[in-house]
Order: sequence, then C-alpha cells, then structure tokens
Amino acid sequence: MDKVDIIDASFMLSCAKFSQVPQNEEIPEIAFLGRSNVGKSSLLNSLVHRKGLAKSSSTPGKTRLINYFNVIFRYAGEKYKTYFVDLPGFGYAKVSKREKAIWQKELTTYITKRETIKLFIHLIDARHTSLKNDEEVVDYIMQIKSEKQVFLQVFTKVDKLNQKELSKLKKDYPQAILISNSKRTGQEKLRDIIFNILFVKKN
Repeated sequence: MDKVDIIDASFMLSCAKFSQVPQNEEIPEIAFLGRSNVGKSSLLNSLVHRKGLAKSSSTPGKTRLINYFNVIFRYAGEKYKTYFVDLPGFGYAKVSKREKAIWQKELTTYITKRETIKLFIHLIDARHTSLKNDEEVVDYIMQIKSEKQVFLQVFTKVDKLNQKELSKLKKDYPQAILISNSKRTGQEKLRDIIFNILFVKKN
C-alpha cells in the first residue's frame, strides 16, 4: 500500500515584511501558529525528517520572522510541492510597543492577505488547553479564513499528560490530533491529514 511521506525539505527564506514573501501563487502553503515554546520547531523537524531544519531560539519569542521551507511530499510515485511557513511564536516576546505593533501588523497582513494559505495549523500545549492567547487565535482565524482554507488544531507534548489527563483531552477534543515530539507519535497521521487537505480534498 502506498504511503504518504515527505522526501525532501529545505530552508527557503525569512521574511520580515509581507512584501518579501514568495510571489508564486500556485504552491499551497501551510501556516504553523502557536505560543512560544509549544514545540513548533521540533514538530516541523519531525514532520520533514530533518533534525535542526527549523531552529528554535534559546529566548522564547525572540524570532519575529516569517520563515519559509520548501517541502516535497511523495505519494504513489508522484511528487507534490508545498511551503511550510513557520510563523513567530506568540505569548512571550519582550519587545517595545512600537516593535510589537510593527511585527503584529506584518503578521496580520500575511494571515489575512495571503490567499495561497490552504491550511492553518494551530499548535496547543496539551497541558494548557484554555489559555487566553490560544482562544483568541481560534476566534481570529475562524473569523478571517475563507471557505477554501482549513483550520486544524494539534495538541503537542501529550507525553507529559497522565492517563486521566489524556482521557479528558480526548473527551473534550474528540477530533484532536495528538503529538509527542519526544516519543515521535502522531507525526505520520498529521502528514497524511496535511497531504489530503492540500492535494486530495476538493475545495
């Protein structure tokens, strides 16, 4: 049976401004959002089988760039290209109000204007599922996304939950995608879902 996999991935560019993003409008994009320290870089690396491709900062919230990665899927002998877009983590950034306003403006412009975004993946720490910042992200994306865009929530660090906490998470979020980067679980399922949304699902 054919298996969906990612056979190549490479860093493309970092954008400080929306005007710097790639102009190719035919390649679908996946925008990864999440609080600083949610495990976004680790998940990206696990998905593409490339340790160290997406680098996490030692200072949470320090990165304020839109990072593009070329990603090649393979299924049934065919290759499919997409961009993984690593957005700045939110929640911890210690910057001036002016800097933060400029950064948020560029990020908001990207999220609202970039029509090639086919999928928003919102990463949530499984230990903290009701944080205000995360709830605001859900409300915001659901308001601005088009009918052709998909919003997906992925819970990280599930290995840090005990059995009772894990059962509650599954009950509260029955459609949840559960990820453990340290245990390397959930990535194959997420790869399949991403591929189906981008290249199989009829919009």
